Amino acid sequence: MTEMGNRHAAGVPFLLASRTRRGYSPTIMLIEIYVDLICPWCLIGKRRLDRALAERPRMPVDLRWAAFQLNPDMPKGGMDRARYMAMKFGGADRAAQVYQMIERAARRDGLEVRFDRLRRTPNTADAHRMVRLADGYGLSTAMVDALFQAYFFEELDIGDREVLSALAARLGIDREEAARYLASDKDVIAVRNSDIQARQLGIQAVPYYIFNRRYGVAGAQEVETFLPLLDIAAEVPTVSA
Repeated sequence: MTEMGNRHAAGVPFLLASRTRRGYSPTIMLIEIYVDLICPWCLIGKRRLDRALAERPRMPVDLRWAAFQLNPDMPKGGMDRARYMAMKFGGADRAAQVYQMIERAARRDGLEVRFDRLRRTPNTADAHRMVRLADGYGLSTAMVDALFQAYFFEELDIGDREVLSALAARLGIDREEAARYLASDKDVIAVRNSDIQARQLGIQAVPYYIFNRRYGVAGAQEVETFLPLLDIAAEVPTVSA
């Protein structure tokens, strides 16, 4: 855990200023979470954070999701996963070893993920845009969960706009509205800037959590790590945007 220095305390509110609500109450725990929606550690981290928050049922929480792309140069149509794994890890054998370890970690958290069933590694820019669209309906966390479910458990290509529009419809967002949004350039720059500015803030890997714009922690932390952090952060006011 690190307390956000001046550079971070000033930078994070700027980074998310467009999503900051007027009249925000400092009694609500604000947790800003940088994720990529194909990152297995982000999936695991989300499950662990959910469990930690369940241990603090009286703590009101506002979760806000910020875009980070593990592969910002990924072709728009994505890439065959076997090819991607070979490029990233230097060969299929090494990739298999890494993901077997992640599968074991996920299983300990009750998540049965089969990476060998995934066929494509998508560009996640549009998936991040869908989180922003859903945020306008108060459904950003539900959309993050839906995207994780679609990619890791249904083996769907979350870079495909038809898939994304269908996921929006599952949450009660008009499918045609989602399709029009994706066909436009709305929030394209916002997602790109979120990723760039995260790196400028020194965030190099996800998940990354910022509690009340004061305390930052990286990685899919264990529940026992989150609990004292939640308690400490709750004792201090949120840094103003």
